[in-house]
This record gives sequence, C-alpha cells and structure tokens, in this order.
Amino acid sequence: MELYDGPAPSTPEELKRRLSGKRALICLLTDPITADVLDAGSDLEVVANIAVGYDNIDVAHAKGRGIVVTNTPDVLTEAVAELTWGLILAAARRIGEGERLVRRGEWKGWALDFMLGMELKGKQLGVVGRGRIGQAVAARAPAFGMHAVFAARQGRAPAADELSFDELLVSSDVISLHVPQNASTHHLFNRRTFARMKRSALLVNTARGPIVDEEALGWALGERLIAGAALDVYEREPQLHASLLNLENIVLTPHLGSATRDTRTAMADLAVRNVLAVLAGGGAITPV
Repeated sequence: MELYDGPAPSTPEELKRRLSGKRALICLLTDPITADVLDAGSDLEVVANIAVGYDNIDVAHAKGRGIVVTNTPDVLTEAVAELTWGLILAAARRIGEGERLVRRGEWKGWALDFMLGMELKGKQLGVVGRGRIGQAVAARAPAFGMHAVFAARQGRAPAADELSFDELLVSSDVISLHVPQNASTHHLFNRRTFARMKRSALLVNTARGPIVDEEALGWALGERLIAGAALDVYEREPQLHASLLNLENIVLTPHLGSATRDTRTAMADLAVRNVLAVLAGGGAITPV
C-alpha cells in the first residue's frame, strides 16, 4: 500500500508511477484519472473516487478495461444542501459584503435604506438537477417560505413541480445548480442564460465549476443583469476568473460543500468499503 500526502494534487506521472502492481486506487476529485493513468495500472481492479462526481475519471476507458469505478453518493447530501442554503442566505442578505465593510472599519451605523437585500419568503427557488442533493435543497425551501420548482428533464413531460428550463430561468428568484458536469451541462449558464433571468435573481452553484461560464457571470453581475451569485466551485480550481474577484455582489467559498468532519469521514470510509468489497470478489457498494 502507498499513501500520497503531498501538498498538491497528484500529477498523472506520479499516479502512473505509483499504480504499478496495485489492484486498487482511492482518489480525490482533484486527481486526473485519465486513460494513460488507468493503463499504467495493469493489475488495477477498482478506482474509488472520494466524491459524488466522477468527471476526473475516464469512466468509459475504465469500463473497457474491466475496472470498477465507485463514488460516494448519499453520505454528503445533507452537508452540501446545508452549505447551499448558507450561500443562498449570504447572497440574499449580502452577508459577505456587510462583513467585509465592518472589517474595513467603514460602517457608519444603522440607516433605513442601508444594504437592502432580498427577503426569501414568497419567492421561487429554481432547482436545476433533481438528484439527491437537489431534492434535499428543495425540501428545505418551505422553512424559508419559498416555493421550489425543478427544471424538467429533456424528453419528458414536466411533473407538477417542474418547469421547462427556460420557464424556470425567467420566473425564479433564486436558481441553485445540482447537475453533474458533462458535455450537455458545460457552460449551461452563459450570457444567453443570464440575459433570460430576472434582474433581481440570484445564482448559486455548489455542483461543478464548468457548469457556469465565469466570464459570462462576471459580465452579468457587472452589468446588473442579475442581482448576485454565490459560488463554491469554479471552472479552473483553485483559480477564479479575474472579473469575479472585485465584485461585491458575489459570495465566494473554497469548495466547502462536503467539508464537515462527519461527511468527509463518511466519504473516505465508503471509498474504503467499496475497495474491500471489490477485492473480496463481491460487487461494489456504490458503483458508477
């Protein structure tokens, strides 16, 4: 067994060197498990990703090699849903902006029209992605007096609580993203999308960074085409598009969605149990 505990994510070269003779790999979402990396592990039987998403892994190539790929669903649902609501509240009530103002010593005292934000009661929450996390976020909406709707999946008749994607864009006061990263969701939110949203709307992304075109988001926020945004994930982590850094109407957090002690421990434990199950000759607990 080998443990990589370097300060930066593993490089493909490092991974290829270490995979020689190994039957299993437990990896993080920052590890690029490409076809070349997989081929370097001639004895590899299972790749266990400590994440729900698996866009860092060439799953098709792994399948072709007979390598089982697993992820860690369910165990992080509540933590990500909680952070999502923290970001919704922070963006709606301008919490980050206000805290920065106080720390700079620029607060001059209470005033009737000072830093007015959005009240959530009576507003519509549009959820893009009806997976476990999207449903958990929507389930919390009534606690804040909000009505949640989902974006209908293409090719299906909308359910009673679903709207077409375009209808959701034009009618929602807060839009929260919970879709996987793939070719169909890359830059799903772009200049055209932002132009369709309410001028008073907020965008929250706790899914994957490339779902949002950061250049387009900076443009939309700067032009006040939407009122605000909150991001926990980014296109090229840990770098951000320069246009976002000096804007006050955006909340930025460093990929904290599953970052609780309980959840990260449960994620690692599930990855290990997946590996042990596969190596023992049984099926994976949570196969991709």
